[in-house]
Amino acid sequence: MNITENSIDTRSMTYERWVEERKKGIGGSDAASLLGLNKWKSPIRLYMEKIGEIESDKAGEAAYWGTKLENVVSKEFTKRTGKRAFNVNKILIHPEYDWMIANIDRRIVGENAILECKTTSAYNKEKWIGEEIPQEYIIQIMHYMAVTNTEKAYFACLIGGQKFVWKEIERDEELITMLIEQEKDFWENHVMKGIPPEMDGSDDAGNLILKMFPDGYDPEVVELNQEADDLLYQLSGLKDAIKTLDTQKKECENKVKVMVGEHAKAMTDHFMINWSTTKPSFDSKAFQKDHPDLYDEYKIREGSRRFTYKEVK
Repeated sequence: MNITENSIDTRSMTYERWVEERKKGIGGSDAASLLGLNKWKSPIRLYMEKIGEIESDKAGEAAYWGTKLENVVSKEFTKRTGKRAFNVNKILIHPEYDWMIANIDRRIVGENAILECKTTSAYNKEKWIGEEIPQEYIIQIMHYMAVTNTEKAYFACLIGGQKFVWKEIERDEELITMLIEQEKDFWENHVMKGIPPEMDGSDDAGNLILKMFPDGYDPEVVELNQEADDLLYQLSGLKDAIKTLDTQKKECENKVKVMVGEHAKAMTDHFMINWSTTKPSFDSKAFQKDHPDLYDEYKIREGSRRFTYKEVK
C-alpha cells in the first residue's frame, strides 16, 4: 500500500520551517502529550505551542543523539531481522483529517509497515523488558499507523549505547479510534477555538505557570470567583487526607519494622523487604559549621536504616 499522497517534502526544509509546519497539526510525539502521558510536556504546554503563545523547546542532548544514531539503529534492525527500511523525507498528512500529521522514521520494504528508531538511557531498560514498550511510544506509533494506514510497526531501540532490542506491534483499531477522537477534540475545540485545555497537576504545568507569571509584585488584591473558593476547599480537604494517609503509611511501616526486628532483609509470599543500616558517612555540613578553619577534625554521622519494599511478581 502506498503512502498517503498528502504530504510535504522536507528534504530542503529548514528546521525553522519544519517547526512552523508542525504547528499546523498534531504529530506523533504530540499525541501522548495531549493525553497527559508525557511527563515532559503537559496538554496546556502543547496547546500554547500550537497557538504560537510559546516556542517549542529546542531538542536537547538526548534528542540530538537520537537523531544522529537513527541510521545506525535502522541498519542494525536490518542486520538482525533481514527487513530493509527506507527513509521517508516527508511530513505525511492524514487523508481525512488534515490536522493529523506524521514524521515517520522509516518504511519497511515489501510490507505495509513502518519502523520507529529509538535510543534511550540504561535507566529505562526495564521499560523494554520482554514484550514491554513505553506507553507514550505505543501512542506515537498508533498515531503514525492511523496517518499512513499501515497494518503493523516495528520498534528498534538502542538502550544505554550497549543493548539493542526490536519489537513488533500490530495495528489496534480500537486504540486508534479513541486516539483520533481525543486529538480531534483537542484540535477543533481547543486549538482552533483558542480555548485552553484544563490545567493539570503535572510538574510541567507547574513549571509553565512559573514561566507565565514569574513575578508577584502587583500590590492590588484581585477578587476571585466561586470556582476559586471551591478549589481551595478541595485543596484543604486533600491536605487533610494526605496527612491522614501519611500517618497510616507510617503506622503500616512501623508494624512491619517490628516484625523485621534486627534483620536487614525479610520476605513474604508477595514482597521483599529491605531495612538495612547504611554505612557511616562524613558529615560535611557539621564539619563546616563547627570547624570552618580546620581540616584535620571531622565528625562521623551514624548510619541510618532505610526501609524499602517491593512486590515480587
